[in-house]
Amino acid sequence: MLASGFRSRASVQHRAFTTQRLAAVKPLSSRKAIVAAAAKEDVLLRSLSELGEVAVLVVDATNLVSEAARRHKTAPTATAALGRLLIGTMLMSSFRKDDEMLQITFRGDGPLGQAMAVADTRGNVKGKVDNPEADPPLRDDGKLNVGMAVGSGVVAVVRSHPLQPQPYTGLVPIVSGEVAEDLANYLVDSEQTNSALGLGVCLNRDCSLKSAGGFLVQVLPFCSEETLVTLEKNLSGLPSVTQMLNSGMTPLDITNRILDGLGSSPHSQTMVPRYGPCEPEALKKRMMRAVASLGEAEVRDIMRTEGKIEVSCEFCNEQYQFKEEDILQLIG
Repeated sequence: MLASGFRSRASVQHRAFTTQRLAAVKPLSSRKAIVAAAAKEDVLLRSLSELGEVAVLVVDATNLVSEAARRHKTAPTATAALGRLLIGTMLMSSFRKDDEMLQITFRGDGPLGQAMAVADTRGNVKGKVDNPEADPPLRDDGKLNVGMAVGSGVVAVVRSHPLQPQPYTGLVPIVSGEVAEDLANYLVDSEQTNSALGLGVCLNRDCSLKSAGGFLVQVLPFCSEETLVTLEKNLSGLPSVTQMLNSGMTPLDITNRILDGLGSSPHSQTMVPRYGPCEPEALKKRMMRAVASLGEAEVRDIMRTEGKIEVSCEFCNEQYQFKEEDILQLIG
C-alpha cells in the first residue's frame, strides 16, 4: 500500500495484495529458493538523493514480521495489520536522535481491537494487537480487509526522549484503517512532513509469510520543483513493495528506482531491523525489576495467595516464573 502526502495532498493509491496473487504450492526448486530467501538477513537502508533534497528509507522486514506473526499466532488479516504497523513505526523512528522512542497506537473499533507498536532509533520494534485472531471477510476485490479489521477511531503517536521533559504527542483520526494512509496523514497533519509511505505484507497460499517491507520518502527543505516532479513520476509508476521484493529486488534496488533521475549520495546508512528486544535474559531482568518495584509486602502477598510469581510480556508473548527469594534479593 502506497500513501503520499506530498505538498500536503492526500493522494492515495492502495496496494494491498489480493488472494489471486498469493503464491501457489511451488515445485521443489522454487521452494528451495523461498527457503533461501527467508534465510537472508533483513536490512534497512537510508539514502539521500545526490543533491540532498530527498531522504529515502527502504526496508526488507520479512524475517521481522514473520517472527511477530509466530509470537502472536496471528490470523492472515491480523498479520497484515500488525506487520504494516511494525514496519511503518520502524521507518518513522530509525536514524533519529539516540535514545528516542516512538510509540504508535491504532485505537480502532474493529475486531482487531487496539494495535500498538514501539520502536527505537536502532531498528528494534515490537508490537501487539488485542485480537490476533481477527480475520474479517475479504473485500469485494478479493483483498484482505485490514481497514475493516482496524475500524474507525484515532491514531495516537508519542515521541519521547529521556532528555525531553515532556513527550511529543499527536492524535489524528483513522482515515482508512489500511495503516500506510493513516500514518502518511499523521506525518502531513501533525509533523508537517511531505512524505510518501509504502507498506506491504504478502502471504503464501498456506498463510505463511512470503515477504514484508516498506519505504518512507521524505522531501527535505529547499527541495526544487523539478525534483518533486521527478519524484512523483517515479512513485506513481512504482509497483507494490511486496511485488518488488518478490521479484528479487533489494532495498538498494528499490531505492535506486525511487531516486531514478535524481542520483544518490554514496554515503548510505544501513542497519539490521529486529523484532524486540525479546532476548530471554534481558527480558527476565526487566520483568524482575518490575515485580520488585511492587515492594516486599505485595510480593509476599502474591506468593501467599497465588503460590507463584508469573509475569508475561504482551509484546514478546513470553511468560516467566520467578522465585520469591530472587525477587526479595532485588528489593533488599
